[in-house]
Amino acid sequence: MSVVVSYLPTPEGEVALSYAVREVAAHGGNLIVVPSRAGRDGNEIARAMRDAGADDVESEVLEPSGDDVTEFLLETARSRSARLLVIGLRRRSPVGKLILGSHAQRILLDADCPVIAVKP
Repeated sequence: MSVVVSYLPTPEGEVALSYAVREVAAHGGNLIVVPSRAGRDGNEIARAMRDAGADDVESEVLEPSGDDVTEFLLETARSRSARLLVIGLRRRSPVGKLILGSHAQRILLDADCPVIAVKP
C-alpha cells in the first residue's frame, strides 16, 4: 500500500518527506510525493528525495493537475488506497494555535486514510 506525502520546499515539507520515507522503509509499500505549486522544481524535489533517503524505497512524484492541490492530494490518497497521508505543519504562536491552516484542516477532516501531521 502507498504512503502519500505533501511536499513543499520548506522545513515542514522536508520533515514530512523524511517521515514518509522512513514509514515506507519500515513497513513497505511505495512512496507517492505530491509537490505543491511552490515545490514543483524537479531538481529541488530530486535533491529532497535523495536527502530523505528515498533512493532506497519505491517512489514516484505526481504533479498536481488543476488549481486545487489539496483536492488532488486527497484524491491521490483515495485512488491509490493509501494507508497513510503525511503532511508537515509549522509551529504556531499561542494565538495561531487556535486556528489550523485551511489546507491542513481540510486534509485532516476529509482524508479517507489516517493522516500524520509532523513538525520540524
